[in-house]
Amino acid sequence: MTIVAGYDVGGAHLKVARIENGRLAAVRQIACPLWQGLDQLDAALASAAPIVSDATIHAVTMTAELTEIFASREDGVVTLLEQLRQRISGELRIFTGLKGFSDVQAARGDPLSVASANFLATARLIAERQPHALLIDFGSTTTDIVACERPQGLSDAERLQTGELVYTGLTRTPVPSVATRAPLAGQWQGLARDTFATMADVRRILGELADDVDLHATTDERGKSVPESLARFSRGFGRDADMRHLATWRASAAYIAERQLRSIHDGVLQVLSRPGLMTNAVISAGIGAPVVAQIASRLNLPVTDFGTLIDAPEDRRIWATRCAPAVSVALLQSKTG
Repeated sequence: MTIVAGYDVGGAHLKVARIENGRLAAVRQIACPLWQGLDQLDAALASAAPIVSDATIHAVTMTAELTEIFASREDGVVTLLEQLRQRISGELRIFTGLKGFSDVQAARGDPLSVASANFLATARLIAERQPHALLIDFGSTTTDIVACERPQGLSDAERLQTGELVYTGLTRTPVPSVATRAPLAGQWQGLARDTFATMADVRRILGELADDVDLHATTDERGKSVPESLARFSRGFGRDADMRHLATWRASAAYIAERQLRSIHDGVLQVLSRPGLMTNAVISAGIGAPVVAQIASRLNLPVTDFGTLIDAPEDRRIWATRCAPAVSVALLQSKTG
């Protein structure tokens, strides 16, 4: 039996997938707050070991080189490659974007092709299975928007210009980076531009956040109940939660969620405005895949989640969708051998 492990090494999460004879057998997301140090990656890899340790090939993509512990993106790639080489037993294959896979030594010599190329792995796999599809991967921190057969930007800097990267996520994004004012009790209220609350708090208030996707501590290191989220959220309004009814706070939270969705929709329209681009379907991915479905509806385009597209087993379909790049590099490597 051929076993291929896929890794998407991020600055906040490690996502891993296991492919057995070309079929998804396991997939998992593990908290990895890399800004606290490389030991966090070591711990995440140890947690992933039961899924991937016996794989014959380990396919890797990453975005963690952007983490502030590294002096530069190139330094981040080289450091992470060495860390992975030391911690993973077996053949390492590194995804280098449009250039495909390489060994560790070649990847060290071409770090900018390794950096933040995970979206290309997902787009390449989708392009093989669904012609003229638009990938929208709404993750915890960022959103990728890619015409799978015709990606334009290759670096984060380029994609921030082309609309293919919107730096907003379902859970980790601070509220004041989404909106600086919101309606409250019939009036516009300016927001404190400090990280009292995140979009995870907003979605908990709205009752829209799955219990198993927000793996990181809250901004005040307190709990994740609706009352505790309301306490953080209301601080951004200069108020205490008990000053207004829950329905009033939910209206404010709904406005902020809509502002975030609008920013992604704007990125989508920028991508779709490129001359000659043909798009007939949306493929949703990331922990925010249900929100992507709302955008597809606004575009009058059919939507399929990534897990369904790859025909993942029913009990792994949701997490395959949430961890699409890790699954993609494993499936691509499984096919190429």
